[in-house]
Order: sequence, then C-alpha cells, then structure tokens
Amino acid sequence: MADQPTPDLTQTDIAAMRASLSVMRQDFMENLPVGSAIRKDRLRRAVALLVDHGEALSSAMSEDFGHRSREQSMLTDINSSIMALKHALSHVDSWMRSDRRKPLFPLGLLGAKARVDYQPKGVVGIIAPWNYPVSMVMAPLSNVLAAGNRAMIKPSEFTPRTADMLKQVFPSYFDELEIDVVTGGAAVGAAFAALPFDHIIFTGATGIGRHILHAAADNLTPVTLELGGKSPVIIGHSANIAQMADRIVTGKMMNAGQTCLAPDYLLVTRDAEAAIVDAIAAAASTQYPTLLTNPDYTAVVNDRHHARLTGYLDDARAKGATIRVINPANEDFASANSRKMPLHIVTDVTDDMQVMQEEIFGPILPVVRIADTAAAIDYVNRRERPLGLYYFGSDSTEEAMVLDRTISGGVTVNDVVFHVAMEDLPFGGSGSSGMGHYHGFDGFKTFSHAKAVYRQPKLDVTKLAGMKPPYNATTAKNIARAFRK
Repeated sequence: MADQPTPDLTQTDIAAMRASLSVMRQDFMENLPVGSAIRKDRLRRAVALLVDHGEALSSAMSEDFGHRSREQSMLTDINSSIMALKHALSHVDSWMRSDRRKPLFPLGLLGAKARVDYQPKGVVGIIAPWNYPVSMVMAPLSNVLAAGNRAMIKPSEFTPRTADMLKQVFPSYFDELEIDVVTGGAAVGAAFAALPFDHIIFTGATGIGRHILHAAADNLTPVTLELGGKSPVIIGHSANIAQMADRIVTGKMMNAGQTCLAPDYLLVTRDAEAAIVDAIAAAASTQYPTLLTNPDYTAVVNDRHHARLTGYLDDARAKGATIRVINPANEDFASANSRKMPLHIVTDVTDDMQVMQEEIFGPILPVVRIADTAAAIDYVNRRERPLGLYYFGSDSTEEAMVLDRTISGGVTVNDVVFHVAMEDLPFGGSGSSGMGHYHGFDGFKTFSHAKAVYRQPKLDVTKLAGMKPPYNATTAKNIARAFRK
C-alpha cells in the first residue's frame, strides 16, 4: 500500500524516506558499538531541545487544539518528557550491563559461561498521536536513545504546527543520521509504516494499529502498539466518594478527556449512583468553575472529533439515556465560537449505545449500574481488554479480587491514569489495547536486541558429557538424568 503514490505523496517522497533510513542504518552499523557516552550525549541533547523550546512547543499545541492549557502542556508533554529522558540518563549505565546467566549442569562446573548482551537494534520508527504530540514522541525516544538506536519520527498530521516545529528544531540538536522527522498526512504515514525499520512503536487508535501491524509484517519488523480501549473504573463499597470524584474528574477532564488512559466509564451499584454522580459534578465544578474562557481547560482538537462526540450524546439520548451537563457558570456553548465541551455524565446507559461501544476520547462519562464488584468484574471481562483499569476502595480482599480476576494493560488503585507516570513500571496494553511495552528498563529492553553469548571452556565438553559419537555409558546416564523425578 505504501508504494502507491497519492497527490500528497510521490514516488520521490517514498524514495527519500527509504534513502534516509538506508543511510541512517549504514552509519549505525559502521559506528558499532554504541557506548554509554554517546547515548548520554544524545539524551542530554534531547533534554536541551525541550528546555529551549518547551514554551514554543506548548504554544504550537495550543494553536493546534484551538486552545490547550499551557500548564497542562508543560506538565504532560514537556516536563514528563524531560523526566523520562533524565531517568534514562541516570540509569543507562546499569541498563547496559551484561546479564550473566548460569549454564546448565554440567557445563557450568566445567567452566562454561553464559550472558545476555543488550545490543541496539538499529533504526526505530516512532509514529506519534495528536493528543499528546510531544510526549508521545519524546517518551519512547528516551528509551530508543538509551538503547543506542537511531530514530525516524512521524508526528501526527492532526497537530500540524507541533509537527512542523519538531521538524524544525530537531536538526539543531541532532544530525540527520541520528534522528529524522517526517511530516505529512495519512498517505505519508502509511508509507512510513511500510519502511523496513528495525522496530516500530505506534501510539494511536486500535483500527490504525491493525494497519501498522499489517504493514510491518511484510518486513518482519517487530512492533510495539500502544493503543486505546475503554478503561473502566470499579468503585467499591469502601471508596472515599469525595476523594474518588476529585481524582476521576482530574483524569477525565485533563486534555478534555482526549487521553488514551482517561477513565472511560464507571461501574457503580444502584444505591451509590446518585451520591457518586453528585460528587463528580461537584468536583468538576470546583476544578473548572468556568470553561469557555478558562485557560486551564482544553478544547476538542478539531471539528470532526467535536461532531463525533456530539453524535455519541445524541445517540445515547435517543436510546433513553439521562445526560447531566456540568456547566457551573451556565455558559452558552451552542453559540460560542469554540470547540470546548463541558463534562457530560451519562446515566441509564445500555450496551447498544455508542458511548458504550466506542472509546470516547472526550469529556463524556457513562455510568453503568451493577449489582456488586463481582458483577463489575464480569462486565469488564466480557469486553475487550482495556489499556487501564481503576479500582477505588480500601477493602484489600475486594481489591485483590479485582486485580486477580481482570486483565488490563495496567492498573491504578485509588486514582486514575497515574501508573503511566511511574517510569519504572512497564507501560503497555493487552489484546486490542496494545502489545509490548516501554518506559524505564522495560523500554530499554524493548528497543534492544537481547543477544545470547555462550563461552565454551577449553575442555572437550561434548566428549566428557557423552554428547558425540561413539555414544557410551555417560551418554546413557545423561539421558536418564532428565527423567528423574
């Protein structure tokens, strides 16, 4: 599919991308091994890029969204990326150490040695989404560079100003043989995914992830997919309702709900529903007493996504849902020249509604009534595996039941989203929410080739162990040893 040119993609464009990858890989191979000093230097340069251009990148993101909170952009895209890069910088020496392994009996006794060396793979393709257009470039890049690789980056076309700025600033800090930024639309993205990278990491929608996987398959390129999913919140009987509501609102309304890990729906018992809905409404009103002119609140990224979210609400309303709009200042959103959207809490939901079938990716929060926590677990397990799962409560037995009987990419207990902020925890999905993971040492290993190295002793091990003809009594003993109980 990538070799078919379109009006915004010519054969010359495809050839240029292939040539960039080719010369980058050639230079990589000619400069092996990649020492610690080189890796640290690249990580420091990436930090410097963000320190020098963080404000400008935040402004570009705000322009792309129609309005995006500066403080949010600094926290979620700039600061978080700097912290990931600094974490890699402080740990890269220990990550690079060989991992010694114990040879099987009797080889170890005879002097054999075994180890795993973590070697860079080569050139990694990074395909980033629009919702966090800087951090979803720089967070994986921290692991890619720590592992000693080069990178080609494809930012999202839905945040074009941010993409153009990344393309503009990277050459001031990195040689084109180290990092190359490719911009363009969907056709460029498809061609990019079809390049014979040594690894691809894609963050985005599940449907696009399937296309990425198909494209990579032709080159047998290993792929890490960080996808979405409907991340549920299970609210136990022992939950602190006020605290729970405040934390859910923080995670849900950050970036106006345009977060892959945002809480997608709540699972609550009928007797607790009214109190929980009221508490969430109160928390949203406290955090965002106004919305239209509030610099802390982000807009929906474009008209298409705004129309999609409005369509979900229309569908739910038509199918019998009750929708509570959290608009504490009674602002007129209908006539405002803005894509800002208030939080909509949707109750009386049914599974045939679009809000319960599609990942919402916006400020809409369905509430599903369940009989108890066991029923909540069954509800989650009947659906695709989510990227995140959240449990609120102080009942350790109930918490263990939730953790033991559900499968998700990750879990945060008594909060939402925060497991992604823990750099020492692997971040990734399960099933339709993704495959593979990165962050910290786990990300270093994802972008490294674990090369087995075995050193044979001077002794003729195969003869001593009866492992070569003519076979003898020692051979028989070694065969029998494996069958002992």
